[in-house]
Amino acid sequence: MAVDLLLGLQWGDEGKGKIVDVLTSKYDIIARFQGGPNAGHTLVFNDKKYVLHTIPSGIFHDNKINLIGNGVVIDPVILNKEIEKIKNEVSNISKSLFISRKAHLILPTHRLLDAASEKSKGKNKIGSTLKGIGPTYMDKTGRNGFRIGDLENDNWQNKYKELSKKHQQLISFYNVELNFCLAELENEFFEAIKELRKIKFVDSEDFLFKYQEENKSILAEGAQGSLLDIDFGTYPFVTSSNTTAAGACTGLGVSPNSIKDVFGIFKAYTTRVGSGPFPTELFDNYGERMSKVGQEFGATTGRPRRCGWLDLVALKYACRINGVTKLMMMKTDVLSGFDKILVCTKYKYKGEIINNLPYDLSDETLEPIYEEFKGWSENLRNLRNSDMLPENLNNYINFLEKKLNIPIVIVSVGPDRKETLFR
Repeated sequence: MAVDLLLGLQWGDEGKGKIVDVLTSKYDIIARFQGGPNAGHTLVFNDKKYVLHTIPSGIFHDNKINLIGNGVVIDPVILNKEIEKIKNEVSNISKSLFISRKAHLILPTHRLLDAASEKSKGKNKIGSTLKGIGPTYMDKTGRNGFRIGDLENDNWQNKYKELSKKHQQLISFYNVELNFCLAELENEFFEAIKELRKIKFVDSEDFLFKYQEENKSILAEGAQGSLLDIDFGTYPFVTSSNTTAAGACTGLGVSPNSIKDVFGIFKAYTTRVGSGPFPTELFDNYGERMSKVGQEFGATTGRPRRCGWLDLVALKYACRINGVTKLMMMKTDVLSGFDKILVCTKYKYKGEIINNLPYDLSDETLEPIYEEFKGWSENLRNLRNSDMLPENLNNYINFLEKKLNIPIVIVSVGPDRKETLFR
């Protein structure tokens, strides 16, 4: 049985959690393949809002398996709080949630290292969520990491102490002032480990292979967005994992030839949290309206998101490197009432017109070139059929499909499950 893959095509916050939740009924297994609790997947149903950081977004559906894959880094404290918040909504979380033994753990000192590193950069900071993600991936690639499977060894606390000691030496190297009590952080960490060990640990690659042999359907869920990919994003203002389609193979242990559909999620406009280049960013009334109507604040950090017009150059780039087969457009309702809609279709770069993403997207000579469309005034949130979409919105959608040469199969017109239109 093939594996379908769902990921974000912009700088994250595209609405992946909602769509995974909507699609879960069609799958047996939902498997998260990368990232850490810097992710914030928001789901709304039955007049309630839930934000997931580590747990796959299929967790609210009965009789589904939810797997945290080896490519994910896990903070047991955050995961424990997450479980506490949703346990009344999930019939038996111990039977539906599994964790790969090869997934790495975020230690308290990873978070402190993250804060020390970011503070030392001053005005040149990356915009880290300070969750310890980067330092954890650094230990992973440096072959010093602490993995879930290590908790099954009797001497795991010795390994923890050795790694924590190394981190403390690195923190002192940064020579910045941090206010923390490591003993308190560790007490919270060790208590969370007790709860973590109640979850089933599995060899996820073998786990998924057996289910594939049984013809079970699998949806791989990504976090962040393609433009934050450590290799192909707007480096160095990126996350620390491979957020693109290739990351699903290394983050779960599924083979490239088992991937079937790649669902690409994008907003009808563009947002970005934290530092880094953003060619179509707006500083006018249009940008303010996007932010206000779209309630553009980070689900994990609460930080305001920067807003701008849709960047088709960047979106086409993301579609290509991911091999996207189907597109899903989110937050379309936010643009209702705009008198005009602009789309960046090309860049002016060093005096030339280009339609590709240059090496340095922050280059001051780069300017977006726009095409303009008539807006729509209709309220979309009560629509339940895509045939009822306004003409001007259909024109916008058709233009995007033609430029990208990929069908837009879902149009989201609100945050709730039911505010999802299939085309």
